[in-house]
Amino acid sequence: MFDRGASQAEVAQALEVSRESASRWYATWYDGGTAALAEIGRRGRTARLTTEQLVRVEAALLKGAVANGFPNDVWTAPRVAKVIEELTGERYHPGHVWRILRQMGWSVQRPARRAVERDDEAIEAWIKTRWPKVKETPAGGAPGSSSKTSRASH
Repeated sequence: MFDRGASQAEVAQALEVSRESASRWYATWYDGGTAALAEIGRRGRTARLTTEQLVRVEAALLKGAVANGFPNDVWTAPRVAKVIEELTGERYHPGHVWRILRQMGWSVQRPARRAVERDDEAIEAWIKTRWPKVKETPAGGAPGSSSKTSRASH
């Protein structure tokens, strides 16, 4: 990417790494070219899930939560962690499951929640008739506080 003129910030964003990492990589590339970058090797912990395991996990997730034994079709991090453990034997903390989901191209989505009992017509009527009265402020000019620290009470 540096060879093509990408900035350090662009590299960091594209590869989802810190700017510091991109800066180190740039310095290595600048001093020794692409070959020098290849010599660095991978740093950090190696992946615990293989590509094949990720494919199996994603296939299970695509079937839905109900198909995986949950009472409704909402995926939560603890549920995904349970599916991963059942399919692969690898245990992940629910707080770290999002990394795997992002790696698979999934994103966080929250269902729009509306009460079944919601009455939109009643809400609209309240906003038109009652709300203007509720939001009216008390008559101006009169002191609003009896506090000794309030300027209006002097």
